[in-house]
Amino acid sequence: MRSWRRLPATGGLACKGLRRLRSGFTLLELMIVILIMGLMFTLVMPQIGGYRRAQLRSQARRLAGRATYLFDEAAGHKLVLRLIFDMDKNGYAVAKLDPYAIKPVFAPDLEAASRPVMLPGTVRIRDVTVEGIGSANRGVIACNFYPEGYVDATVVHLEDASGDVMTLEFSPLTGQVAVAEGDVMPSSVTGMLQ
Repeated sequence: MRSWRRLPATGGLACKGLRRLRSGFTLLELMIVILIMGLMFTLVMPQIGGYRRAQLRSQARRLAGRATYLFDEAAGHKLVLRLIFDMDKNGYAVAKLDPYAIKPVFAPDLEAASRPVMLPGTVRIRDVTVEGIGSANRGVIACNFYPEGYVDATVVHLEDASGDVMTLEFSPLTGQVAVAEGDVMPSSVTGMLQ
């Protein structure tokens, strides 16, 4: 007949004849856990890269939408609107000028559709090239949208943490924004820089 004793930690009963509980893991158990974690990692990593690319595309579309909106607003309300890129703060904002005012001066545009935008930490404004001004990858640079219905020819490169790049090109006559994947320098820009 077996004798039973009460276990102090659990309060349950244990047979004296049973082996003691093992502490720790065997090498085989550790290898299986590492294998499972490795498989999970290989399945999750492409999704993380896809998320970064999706965030980059989203920010490019957001900027393209803002530029198209500013082109329409400048022509529709007969204003000069300025899209200001601040590479140091990693964002952009809008200022407006009424050319028919007694003392025309650019002032921040505080309307809901023109609020300043700060890019997420994984996406940054790599550089901006504006016709007549040149290129900048630090500091502040701006392009103007005019009441007559045109915009300064502008190229913006957005880059994510993994080095993927999106190129945005503002068409001066139509205000349309072409968005391309990759580090594209349109032929119109080479003429802007000379």
